[in-house]
Amino acid sequence: MKIFNKHLFNVVRRLCFPLAVQGGLKRRFFFMRPCTVVTCRTFALSPLLNKDSSSGSTEKLDLDGWKHVVRSVSQEQTSEKISENDGDSNLAATRDLIEMSRLLGKAVPEHISEEQFKILMECPTKTSKRKYLKFLTIKERIKRAQKEKKHEKQKQVEEEKKLKANENNNGEPKNTFLMRFWSKSEDTLFHWRAAQSMIFGQPLVFDMAYENCMSQREMENAVKQMVESEGVNRKAMDPFHFHYCNLKVDGPYHKVFLKRYGEAWDKLFVTVTEKSHVEVFPRDQLVYLTADSPNVMKTFEHDKIYIIGSLVDKSIQRGVSLAQAKRLNLATARLPLDNYLQWEEGAKNLTLDQMLQILMTLKDTGDWVKALQFVPKRKHAGFVVPAFYSKDHLETRKRMKVPDKTTGQEKASNQFARNFVARQTQRKWWEDES
Repeated sequence: MKIFNKHLFNVVRRLCFPLAVQGGLKRRFFFMRPCTVVTCRTFALSPLLNKDSSSGSTEKLDLDGWKHVVRSVSQEQTSEKISENDGDSNLAATRDLIEMSRLLGKAVPEHISEEQFKILMECPTKTSKRKYLKFLTIKERIKRAQKEKKHEKQKQVEEEKKLKANENNNGEPKNTFLMRFWSKSEDTLFHWRAAQSMIFGQPLVFDMAYENCMSQREMENAVKQMVESEGVNRKAMDPFHFHYCNLKVDGPYHKVFLKRYGEAWDKLFVTVTEKSHVEVFPRDQLVYLTADSPNVMKTFEHDKIYIIGSLVDKSIQRGVSLAQAKRLNLATARLPLDNYLQWEEGAKNLTLDQMLQILMTLKDTGDWVKALQFVPKRKHAGFVVPAFYSKDHLETRKRMKVPDKTTGQEKASNQFARNFVARQTQRKWWEDES
């Protein structure tokens, strides 16, 4: 009887199990019977659950693996929630700090961009955040003052035009047969010259391999000077063909250029390359201009390619560009500042736009006196007139580094002191010996 009951139970179970699978595994189709606890951590699925599989194959699911996956997913979700909560709290704290600073009357800018706000959030302490806010306010005030000056200049120009127009009795500008030269036509003319310089112009290389030698502010100053140099070169009668060598894409220099120019960066008539200037030009034509070079530049050579190091350092690191030129085995030269200027104490380093204006004037005129007028007057006491001095006198002046007037006064005072001492010590002839 027991054997018959077991056989009947198995038959009913086989018949009802497919119906239970199709009907959603309802409880009424299951027949429970007491059984021993199984220690295995896997389920053996019937081939009816997998229609694509063969009748004799079974699939095994590892429960421990599934538990590990579920736990890792839950941990990631909790970590994301914690990071979001931290970010929200930091964001709220920075906003509260800005509002409180404004209410207390401290230095806070009126407009803050997204990049500036991200930098502000990354500041670790409140004092650093306040210092950064103060820096942004100073920067905003400078920009506002520059805009006001520009607006005042425009007003002055308009008033001058009105005064010139009132010179006639009718109150209209004077009639002339010359056509007016508009600003758009000027821009097209300058662009055309710059395009011609890329084919026929003399190359001028800016070495951009000094990213690691400068801070972020010094790099921004260097880019500002290069922007001014590009504007001056574009308006010249015979502009140079600029080459920005060693400029890495998405590097620090490239990011500052994109921030400065914006969409106009792709429209510049400038050759930009990641290659070194040694790979682009022949080595025998390159001349590296550096203030530390022992060789003095006498004349401007039109068949040479001059290199200017794009380095702006307030600490004045000596020998950096000279070491770069020696490492590449290049010829070096420096400007003859001592031969033409009464140079005072200090380094003979010039800005990038000043170097460009000096080279452009030398290229057009070949006159060192005209070219060195772009050197700031605060750095020297005036020009030396070679006709008034001999070679020996010039050499002594270079060694002493003292102007002629002071040396003459010193000589006269020394001679007067010697004569006075001699007269005091000289024995008078009418005095009797004691």
